[in-house]
Amino acid sequence: MLKKLGLRYPIIQAPMAGVSTPLMAAEVSNAGGLGSIGVGAAGVAGAKAMIDETRARTQRAFNVNLFVHKAPKPDAMKDAAWLNFLAPRFADYGAEPPKTLRTIYTSFADDPDMLAMLLETKPPVVSFHFGLPSVDAIAALKRAGIYLMATATNPDEARQIEAAGIDAIVAQSIEAGGHRGMFDPAAPDAALGTIALTRLLVRTTTLPVIAAGGIMDGQGIRAALDLGAAAAQLGTAFIACPESIADEAYKKALMGAGGRHTQLTNLISGRLARALSNRFTALSETQGAIAPPDYPIAYDAGKALHAAATAKGEFGFGAQWAGQGAPLARAMRAAELIETLVAEMTR
Repeated sequence: MLKKLGLRYPIIQAPMAGVSTPLMAAEVSNAGGLGSIGVGAAGVAGAKAMIDETRARTQRAFNVNLFVHKAPKPDAMKDAAWLNFLAPRFADYGAEPPKTLRTIYTSFADDPDMLAMLLETKPPVVSFHFGLPSVDAIAALKRAGIYLMATATNPDEARQIEAAGIDAIVAQSIEAGGHRGMFDPAAPDAALGTIALTRLLVRTTTLPVIAAGGIMDGQGIRAALDLGAAAAQLGTAFIACPESIADEAYKKALMGAGGRHTQLTNLISGRLARALSNRFTALSETQGAIAPPDYPIAYDAGKALHAAATAKGEFGFGAQWAGQGAPLARAMRAAELIETLVAEMTR
């Protein structure tokens, strides 16, 4: 994998939406790792602009990540119940909830224009989260010479990835920050940790395995490699970098007491994700049996509440994704972080 992609180091920067940028991805790639951009929420034009900017900043390989979730099922009654549940919080900040909720992101599985753009721009690496695209889409991307990766949270998903002809598996453990990459969010979650998941996938598949979840330093990367991983993927470790677009409240929470407390929640987006404990995650205490709408419909309400609260100076309703290794975060430039990680790996 390292040789095929021209990487100097087995370090991949995770494509965390709301954190990673073309500048960050390019700095990581230029430093010898694999930088990543997340375009699942960007739309075709926005995704192309991000790819073009990243390519202008680096001659090395970089990764473009896409969401391949199942289309949500609209449910007006469920949406109304959720908005009614959130209404008091909107009122706290002098705002009203939206009248209706929208499906704000299109899955790559339902976006032929995104596929056409990728075939035109040919980014070096494309990765998938939440599932796999069609057989035809995978074949077209491979014919274009694009290296493909996909997230697995358990061995069954890994077997599906291998059978589909994907080149590498990102083994996302329960420690990882951000959205769980489960193909079916309604299925039981094995909640496998980094050690168990990495070893299981190394033993049961023939593909390169990229360990992801809770890895924050060079010692953690070295441990992942000792487990048989071809590389390690780090996301939370890059949130405090100046190239990150995480807002200052997010970075402050990560580097403070908030970093010591993360939890899994589906309240923000409608899909389970690990985040810093904040005002939004605390709503689970009064949620009762009221369920959020399907992903990404629920995210429309979450973003609106965050905007209303932020306008009044309250930043605790943001999507502050972070993994369990958050207390180990360091604030330094992305290239310096890569250099530090490499030094720690070889210590």
